[in-house]
Amino acid sequence: MKKVLALTLVLVMLAALVGCGKKEAAAVSTDGSTSMEKVINILGEAFVENNKDVKFTYNPTGSGSGITAVKEGRCDIGLSSRALKEEEESSGLVGTVLAYDGIAIIVNPENPVADLSVEQIAKMYTGEITNWKDVGGEDREIVLIGREAGSGTRDGFETITKTKDTCKYRQELTSTGDVITTVSQNPNAIGYASLSAVKDNIKALTVNGVAPTEATVKDGSYSVQRPFVLVTMKDKKLSKTAQEFFDYVTSPEVNDLIASAGVVSAN
Repeated sequence: MKKVLALTLVLVMLAALVGCGKKEAAAVSTDGSTSMEKVINILGEAFVENNKDVKFTYNPTGSGSGITAVKEGRCDIGLSSRALKEEEESSGLVGTVLAYDGIAIIVNPENPVADLSVEQIAKMYTGEITNWKDVGGEDREIVLIGREAGSGTRDGFETITKTKDTCKYRQELTSTGDVITTVSQNPNAIGYASLSAVKDNIKALTVNGVAPTEATVKDGSYSVQRPFVLVTMKDKKLSKTAQEFFDYVTSPEVNDLIASAGVVSAN
């Protein structure tokens, strides 16, 4: 009996030693803004290229969900396409601006309207202006397309245009890509989307006469812009690998990579 117990103890100890000898793959997990998909994937791929043993993941759930994921410990770094609110900072969250992104006001290419003021945009989204003819277009109903509640793009747009909680959306969609697709298929639609995501199938309007470009976002002349933010917890230390990733993406070393994603580096 004693021999059996001794043998069992030896096997258990050997199993424990083998288990301790296994090296877990280093990983960095990010979660949040769908608007940050292009820039965060470019940075993630570059980091993994330089660190072959690292696994990088990005979960596109939206800014609000990404912030919550950090707070609940479900990811290393959250991604938000809006600045943190005062109550979020008070709860221990820290926001570090990675880059600045212009929010393009987009219409169908068939729409003759080329420029709107911030005031006109606000009046359209709050239902004060309901026909394109009132802003220089054709006699057609304006169809308002936007993002879902909790979206950083929506929060940024409504904050800048001072339309928070007053927009009369026809459709509230869950991703930047869905907004672009919907506007591209409806000649009467207007929407907003991250500048980096704008494609040839829609038309980006000038706002107060200024086109949304990297240069105008960088010099501040384009008024509809918002930050891309990395979200962490103040009192929770990142893992070694996650900290290395954080330091890498906030260094001037990656400015060209960030620019290739169509946004302007904050560093």
